[in-house]
Amino acid sequence: MRRRLFGSVRARATLGATLVVAVALLAAGASVLLALRSNLTDQASSEAESSARKVAVSIATGTAPAALELPDGDDTPVQVVDGDGRLLAAGEDLERISGTGSSAVKPVTPPVDDDGGDDGGGDDDGGSDRHGGNGNGKGKGKGKGKGGDDDSYAYGEIADDAEGGKGSATVDGETRDYRFAALEVKNTRQGDLTVYAGASLSAEQSAVGTALTVMLIGFPVLLGVVGAVTWLVTRRALRPVEGIRSEMSAITASQDLARRVPEPATHDEVARLARTTNETLAALETSVERQRRFVADASHELRSPIASLRTQLEVGAAHPELLDVDGAVADTVRLQELAAGLLLLARLDAGERPGEARVDLATLAGEELSQRPAGRVAVRTHLEPVEVAGSRSQLARVVGNLLDNAQRHARSRVDIAVRAEGPWAVVEVGDDGAGVPEAERERIFERFVRLDDARARDDGGAGLGLAIARDVAVRHGGALTVRSSPAGGALFELRLPVAPVA
Repeated sequence: MRRRLFGSVRARATLGATLVVAVALLAAGASVLLALRSNLTDQASSEAESSARKVAVSIATGTAPAALELPDGDDTPVQVVDGDGRLLAAGEDLERISGTGSSAVKPVTPPVDDDGGDDGGGDDDGGSDRHGGNGNGKGKGKGKGKGGDDDSYAYGEIADDAEGGKGSATVDGETRDYRFAALEVKNTRQGDLTVYAGASLSAEQSAVGTALTVMLIGFPVLLGVVGAVTWLVTRRALRPVEGIRSEMSAITASQDLARRVPEPATHDEVARLARTTNETLAALETSVERQRRFVADASHELRSPIASLRTQLEVGAAHPELLDVDGAVADTVRLQELAAGLLLLARLDAGERPGEARVDLATLAGEELSQRPAGRVAVRTHLEPVEVAGSRSQLARVVGNLLDNAQRHARSRVDIAVRAEGPWAVVEVGDDGAGVPEAERERIFERFVRLDDARARDDGGAGLGLAIARDVAVRHGGALTVRSSPAGGALFELRLPVAPVA
């Protein structure tokens, strides 16, 4: 099957990292460009306002528009416009302008005031003082000024704030974009005037263009580096995963559960995955081996009674007088018990959950004892009522198996006791037989395991009773152990959680 373009974790991780970095770079780049443009524009506005305020100060202190010394060069175009929009003064090299109060570039002649002379103060008696006539600042003219000659201007009032705007101008044959500041000067001899001064935006446009060019070149390179590094790092990080996958594929193909996946020397998630995988393989190998051994032992255990029963039936068919009915019945019962034990083990291995019924262990032990005929050994009991929760049939099977095992190995007596110890219900079954060697006390709970002396006895079981008893105890949340009894034999102790009070 064809692999998808982004079907691997490495490709998706690389794509995701590249996209995240690209989005971050775009956001950061846009923020930098906007901040740079805003700062440079504010700087140009401040420069334009500063230039306009210098010209306004000159006008307010009495300098006529025609006599103003305007800034030279193409960085600061200046216009002085009256209230009617007529251009009174402009920069020397200004050829074209837009975005201001007037598009004219040539100043017009100031209007003449008929009452006060040519835009000036009073008559000749006003003296030659620039700001007034006869020494006390009062001229005889009727103009708005305080007297003076024709070229003098009265003091004006400069506005506190300048208005900003954007336009373009052609100075000395070169056209540029400018940031203009408009500053009003009120109450002059010419009336209310407005000074327009511009500051070039070339620095702002150049800086923004340079930054944009650097970003357009650097961002793809940076994204390529991020993608390549992510690809290589992800490849290195996932290399052990590929080793685990290939080894698991080989194990599946060969069905050799003894093999293990390689564990990297790191202490990261991949190493923990490898260890968990090996633990799973070990558990699976143990389970499969146990299943194989179980099938082999079951086949061996079933072969003997089936062969014996067949022999007896064949002899009985050929010679009816030689038919051993009692032996045939005994072999059939043994087969029945073996089949029942195998079926219960199969259900336990399949994960059958115990029931939630409340079972009185003292009553259960009494019922198991009542179903057994008086044997060759005496049974002493000490039964205290204690309830547990679980499957009644399975718990009965446990108690019955323990009694069968004790009666099979006892010399003269069997002791059974049921009592409560804190949160535990305890069932003890002991005998005065040979006991269990300490080295064999765990092995006897394995399936189809019988000690040598038990194998030599004709009434020995199939080796499933204790295995079934421990499996049932564990699945009920308890435990089954063995130790030496006071009488010298074996003492089996079953512990189960006491049922909570209803």
